[in-house]
Amino acid sequence: MSSGLSAEPRDQRWPWWPLLPLYPYGRRRTLIRELIPGQLWSFEQLQGVFYVAVPIRMTVVRLRHVLMLYAPVAPTAEVLAALRDLELRHGPVRSIVLPTSSGLEHKLPVPAMARAFPKAEVWVSPQQWSFPLPLPLAWLGFPVGRTRVLFEQGLPHPEELHWHPLGPLDLGLGSFMEAACLHRASGSLLVCDGLVAIGNEPPEIFDGDPRPLLFHARERGDQPLQDSAAARLRGWRRLVLFASYLRPERLQVPGLGEVFAQAMAPGLRRADAYFGLYPFRWSEGWEAEFRSLVPDGQPVVQVAPVLERLVLPRRRKALLAWLQALAQEAELRWLVPAHYDAPVPCRAEDLAALCDGIRSRNWAPDGGSWQYLAGIDTALVKLGVVPSEPAEAG
Repeated sequence: MSSGLSAEPRDQRWPWWPLLPLYPYGRRRTLIRELIPGQLWSFEQLQGVFYVAVPIRMTVVRLRHVLMLYAPVAPTAEVLAALRDLELRHGPVRSIVLPTSSGLEHKLPVPAMARAFPKAEVWVSPQQWSFPLPLPLAWLGFPVGRTRVLFEQGLPHPEELHWHPLGPLDLGLGSFMEAACLHRASGSLLVCDGLVAIGNEPPEIFDGDPRPLLFHARERGDQPLQDSAAARLRGWRRLVLFASYLRPERLQVPGLGEVFAQAMAPGLRRADAYFGLYPFRWSEGWEAEFRSLVPDGQPVVQVAPVLERLVLPRRRKALLAWLQALAQEAELRWLVPAHYDAPVPCRAEDLAALCDGIRSRNWAPDGGSWQYLAGIDTALVKLGVVPSEPAEAG
C-alpha cells in the first residue's frame, strides 16, 4: 500500500467554510504510514481550532487473520479504500476500539467507522459520557448489539494484546478513562492521550497543507503567509506550545486596535487567512519553552502539560500506578500514541525513568506557561465542576 496525502473535496455549496473554527473545515487529508512492517499502520489526520492543528492518529493492528482499529479517525473515502486494501491482504476488520471515555475527537468518528464495518465488534472504555446531556451510546450512534465495554465485558484479542486501564478517574462532569494495549508481536504500546512524544520537526501530514504552520510563523498580522522550511519549523514549534499550554507564558495578546489595524493587508484579504486577523504576539524566549518539551531535539516520552494540569492534577498516584504497570511489560519496544510522533523507541526502563521524574518534580505547577491552565483548573474547582480536593504536591 502506498503512503501519501490526498485531499477530500470540500462541499462547494458552503463558500464560508474557512470561517468555521474547526480546522480542517471541509477538507480532510490522511497520511498513511506503515509503522512496523506487516504489523502496524498509522492513519493520520489533522484537527484543531483556528489553525491550532495537531496530528491525530488511528493505529491499525494486524492480528491473527484479522485487523483491529485503535482510536478511529474520520472514515473518509480515502481511509476506507486503504482499509479495504489492508483487509484484502491481512484479513477483515473485526474490532474497533474507542480507548478513551472523554476524548471527543476520538469518540466522534466511531459510529461512522462502525457502520463502514458492520461485522466488527465495537469496544469502548468504561464510563462513557456526553455533554451537556448524558445520552445512551445508542443515541450517539454506537451500534446496539455489538458494542461492548472494555474490562467489564471482556477484552478484544487478549491472547495477543495486553490491556492496561488508567482510571476511571472522576472529573466532575464525567470521568477520564484510557485503555492502553501492548501488541506483543511487535512490542508496540498503543496509547490514546496518556502519553505523547513530540518531534522537533513538523510532521509529514503538514506537507499537504502547511497553512497552519505558516499562519503561526508570523510576527504580525499584516505579514503574508510565506512558505519556507524556517517558517514551517517556527510555526510547528508555536503550535506545540499552543496545544501544550493553551496560552504559553511567552504569548501575548495585542489589543483589538492593533489587531484590526494589521488586518486586511494585501495578500491576506481572504477567508483562509482569516483576513489578516492575528491576535498573537510572541516574546523572546518562546523557543526555550519549546526546547523544554523536546530536549536535545529528540522526542521524549512524557505526559502532555494540558493533561497533567487540567485532567490529572489530583490523580498523580493513579498515573504512576498505570505507568508502573506498563513498565512491567518486558516485550515493550515502541510507543504509538494517538497524537504527535510514532513509533517512538520506548522500553520498560524509559517508563520507570518517567515515573522517577514525576515523583521528583513539582506536579501540576501553577507558574510560567502553566499559569493559564492552572487558572482554568482553579475556576472549575470554585464552580464545583471538578472535585475540590487539593492538587497532589510534588
